Amino acid sequence: MKITDLLNTGKVTVSCELFPPKYGSGLAGAKTVVRETAALNPAFISITYGAGGGTSNYTADLADETQNKCGVTALAHLTCISSEKEKIRETLAQLSKLKIKNILALRGDIPEGSPHPENASYHHACDLMKEIRDYKDETHSMMEDGFCIGGACYPEGHPEAVSIQKDIDTLKIKVESGCQFFTTQMFFDNNILYNFLYRMLNNKIEVPVIAGIMPVIDGKQIARICKISGTALPSRFRAIVEKFSSNSAAMCQAGIAYATEQIIDLIANDVNHIHIYTMNKPDIAGKIIANLSEILK
Repeated sequence: MKITDLLNTGKVTVSCELFPPKYGSGLAGAKTVVRETAALNPAFISITYGAGGGTSNYTADLADETQNKCGVTALAHLTCISSEKEKIRETLAQLSKLKIKNILALRGDIPEGSPHPENASYHHACDLMKEIRDYKDETHSMMEDGFCIGGACYPEGHPEAVSIQKDIDTLKIKVESGCQFFTTQMFFDNNILYNFLYRMLNNKIEVPVIAGIMPVIDGKQIARICKISGTALPSRFRAIVEKFSSNSAAMCQAGIAYATEQIIDLIANDVNHIHIYTMNKPDIAGKIIANLSEILK
């Protein structure tokens, strides 16, 4: 099933994100995480692309496990910053063969100290989106209606964007390049998302937006997360971290409660699509989903 079909039913959806093991690690443990997450009955499971040095094959393998073994729609991430067209097309052919219809198309992080070459095949996520949109695979009938393409968006603005408006203009280019839905970077203040959604509508960007929620269960995560993403922390959240970060059990419970409250507020304000960044912890995602049991009915 295509993600857009799930998003256009008018129902609330909760999905989960997992990442592959590091390069050289076996897949057995990761597949166990997939199965445990699939047992939570999410709308779909997204698999990141080669996180921690893993290979693209791991992404395809876990997407295959998710969709073809566990029966949950898979969303495979695909990054292009260091890839040639031949490699991207090989990956698309592999996903097509596995009947994985959904791809989250990303630029990816530029390696530190390695400037992006001018003659690279892809410079931006929109370049990859065009490649996926125009891809044709005559050997697999699934490709008759093409892939469903998703993209990333940043409620607080992309860290590299020169202005909020330029960042919105980039989203418009992504939609014109084939992007059919967006998943947000994590955020901890829902008002930031509401303002962002207003800006999107004001600029006539009307594709569905999935709200990305990160349950912070370890106070040490915060500095690293904020450095990478530029995410702002509201004072209420800072107080929770300062109070409970030295007690791992209390921080875990508080992090689950905060994420649950965020999601309840989002759904109450008609943001109906939630994506949980699980950090490969299905037990944490399970507790959040259990807290929403009646709300999700």
